[in-house]
Amino acid sequence: MTINLLQTPEYKTIMKSHILQTIEYLFSKNQEFAVACEIAHVSFSPNLPKEIEESFQDTVLFILSGYTFESANIDKEYFSFEAGFGADNVGATVTVPLLAIQQVLLGENPLVFNLSRYEKEKKKEATSTKSSMEALLKNPENKKLLKKR
Repeated sequence: MTINLLQTPEYKTIMKSHILQTIEYLFSKNQEFAVACEIAHVSFSPNLPKEIEESFQDTVLFILSGYTFESANIDKEYFSFEAGFGADNVGATVTVPLLAIQQVLLGENPLVFNLSRYEKEKKKEATSTKSSMEALLKNPENKKLLKKR
């Protein structure tokens, strides 16, 4: 079985860190830039009108300049900024998971090219030995088997 190295958790951690550090570096230099993002993972608050949302392609280029650049924030998981959309300049806060950023561009030059795919993290169910034993002992037949030993 061949492992796709670009989709491993280890590589995704490296890429997320690279995206974070690159954007932080651009902030530190007060340098405006652009990000190309997978629209499926981008959220808008408040939600944009349907006609605007439906006009987006699978990948959207957001150019961060002026107020949009000044409003931008980044943390270990998400990049966010305020922007206006459509002819009426409908305002919304845009939030993007770092791994949903496919490219970071400076002018026409790509600084980051992300080949890993963003996937929402699945909530891990905590199963302990105690809870497993409780589940096992709920069945009266299992209780009998355990008592015999």
